[in-house]
Amino acid sequence: MKDLIVHKINIAHYRLIELTKLADQAKPFYDWIEKHAKRITGSHRSLNEILFACSKREIEKIIKACYDDKNDEKPLLFDGIGRVYSHNKACFYFFAWMIRDAPQQRLSPLISRMQKVNGVTKLLAETESLVELIFEYRTIVKSFEWQAVREVVIDRLEGSRRSISGHNLEANIRTGLITAIQHYYSIYGNYGKFKNIEIANKQIKLGKHTIDVSANLTPKDGTDKVNLLIPVKTRETEGGGHSHLFTRDIITAISDIKKEINNYHIVVIIVAENWSGSEITNIDAQIDMIFHFNMNPNKFMGFDEESQIKFNKYIATILGASNDK
Repeated sequence: MKDLIVHKINIAHYRLIELTKLADQAKPFYDWIEKHAKRITGSHRSLNEILFACSKREIEKIIKACYDDKNDEKPLLFDGIGRVYSHNKACFYFFAWMIRDAPQQRLSPLISRMQKVNGVTKLLAETESLVELIFEYRTIVKSFEWQAVREVVIDRLEGSRRSISGHNLEANIRTGLITAIQHYYSIYGNYGKFKNIEIANKQIKLGKHTIDVSANLTPKDGTDKVNLLIPVKTRETEGGGHSHLFTRDIITAISDIKKEINNYHIVVIIVAENWSGSEITNIDAQIDMIFHFNMNPNKFMGFDEESQIKFNKYIATILGASNDK
């Protein structure tokens, strides 16, 4: 990401770029809700128009249909560092965001009180609350169009990122993976050969090695899960002999990882200045793909457009068979 210099001072708003990129990956979730709304109401209109025109009963049917969707190939929703929400939480959060509410800070304590006072289930308390909020306040919020909802999503993601202590670099890489997967879903409405994708919310251990970002892909044909592994290597010192030592460590780790699992895809990401080109070639020969970002890790803000497109295409080759059901 480029600097934005005014009077010799960098005023670049890197966080805005990161958050908008992540917020845009919520669009497939919005589109998925719209499809349910059109199916239930029989309307050809947009989600915005449907929510303003439909009855309270129809709003209830739309929300419950989203909660109850048993299809494995549902879109995903994420917090500010790219961790995947469970499906019910995703529905609760997204509908709350649409009505400009705060699901965690304001609504969740009220839902808990309903459960204690009236003995209702969490699911019933959530869905009925969302129905009432949308029906009561839809004329106040003025718009359920994606562009309006997107602004709310950005704001909520920023809030969740501030409240979560985590690895920023790991979050940026995970966002790149999310972007590639959601890009595929936005085109095909499924995950190709796979019925389900589980993106790990934190680093995992394979033997003695740590994998920074990973995902498990469950095939539709019932065969064993496929592991997508993305180890990340960073160094603030510049290349030279250091890159040879670090390359040796990476190749050793890859060799050990391959002994731990059978079905795998490995992508290595290096964020370091002046890493030897020959060393990158040595690593690339051991894996599917390598990305080298020639910069200090402190300046890394995620995939640039060219790298993201390359990653999107790579993920598409793994998922493949987009029309298989």
